[in-house]
Amino acid sequence: MSLKFVGLKEINGPLVVLDNLPDNISFDEMVELSLEDGTTRSGRIVQIEGNRAIIQVFEGTRGISLTNTTTRLLGHPMELPLSKELLGRIFSGAGNPIDGLGDVYAEKYEDINGKPINPVSRVYPRNYIKTGISSIDALMTLIRGQKLPIFSGSGMQHNKLAVQIVRQSQIAEQKGQKFGVVFAAMGVTNDVADYFRRSFEQSGVLQKVVMFLNLSNDPVIERILTPRCALTAAEYLAFEHDMHILVILTDMTSYAEALREFSSSKGEIPGRKGYPGYLYSDLASLYERAGMIKGHGGSVTQIPILTMPNDDITHPIPDLTGYITEGQIVLDRDLDQKGIYPPIAVLPSLSRLMKDGIGEGYTRKDHSPVANQLFASYAKVQDARALASVIGEEELSAQDKLYLKFGREFEDRFINQGFDENRTIEETLDLGWELLSILPKEELDRLDAALLEHFYKKHEEKKRFRGEE
Repeated sequence: MSLKFVGLKEINGPLVVLDNLPDNISFDEMVELSLEDGTTRSGRIVQIEGNRAIIQVFEGTRGISLTNTTTRLLGHPMELPLSKELLGRIFSGAGNPIDGLGDVYAEKYEDINGKPINPVSRVYPRNYIKTGISSIDALMTLIRGQKLPIFSGSGMQHNKLAVQIVRQSQIAEQKGQKFGVVFAAMGVTNDVADYFRRSFEQSGVLQKVVMFLNLSNDPVIERILTPRCALTAAEYLAFEHDMHILVILTDMTSYAEALREFSSSKGEIPGRKGYPGYLYSDLASLYERAGMIKGHGGSVTQIPILTMPNDDITHPIPDLTGYITEGQIVLDRDLDQKGIYPPIAVLPSLSRLMKDGIGEGYTRKDHSPVANQLFASYAKVQDARALASVIGEEELSAQDKLYLKFGREFEDRFINQGFDENRTIEETLDLGWELLSILPKEELDRLDAALLEHFYKKHEEKKRFRGEE
């Protein structure tokens, strides 16, 4: 039974206050507000103090009257209609269809806040998701069921990278495995939203994508719902239809700023840089919805994308995200200004789960040692560059000059690749060996003798054949 109340006690920003409510109201319960002009708006209870409730109005409070507004309590939390029809559809941040194809015929409705996964029933993530991007696939491999954020900066090419990952991503080849993408954009401009939509349509991947778009001129409160709606759709497809779902959330900074605005309007005590003290637990409630569950064939893998304010990796949003997630992919502004795409900074980036999803039976037996050697050699490149900036490149030793050559080739050929270039893991690892063959064999201390004999010798012979030595 739903309850109706006439009039409001108070209006404060996106919040309204209702007094003299019964004891059986619940936190996160949905409400419907009917205005004088006959229109309705949705909201949910976000705070309860005795018989008083604070209601968050999704569409904003402009035009709402204190005396003539009727509030109806619906008796349930916000729920998303779910079915296989979600694939290929485009929704608003609150889960309403915006593609002109009508409502989803729901098989069931689920609370957008999700259900916590029992840690005992979690399956350890294994097997990799191929993105076709060498620097990610080889050096910070995305594992099925992992949460691996991308740390970007304002004005950098993270949107382009997100589109490329959606277009090219696929699970390692296994028969009968179904793969899909849930894409959620928060606080984006109209032209960025059109870019995402147009890119997916033109590349023919839209039929395997579920899109949730929250625009910058949409109500800021709706931004808080967007990732929850997206993850609810992902969990349904993964755990009820045994699909492997990749969730891309962009931009989590817009989400956190919406949360800060909402917290401020409630009068809560701010924490670091004005963000609420519960920012960590709130982000964790989203990120921890990734994973695999015993008895279910599907998985939810997350790539949250966030822009670091002032490129500051110690800012609360990237800082807390790094604590919760299993690694990070960091984009570098210097590489971006050099015209290198994707501008992935290799040294501060890592994937903590890649060691268990690569190697023989997953990618190739030489994957892990090659990745370690590329990291180690590129770290020495930075030392050689630092020395060259002091004494000049001409004064460097022959060995340091080889490292500088390796660094240039590594950035220009390995990190840098075309937007439409989709490399296999074999092509990526072979390219890694080709670049390592620039260095003397005795410098490759992360590779054992058997691998050097097989792979280094092969690429050394190729170089000799091309007349590079």
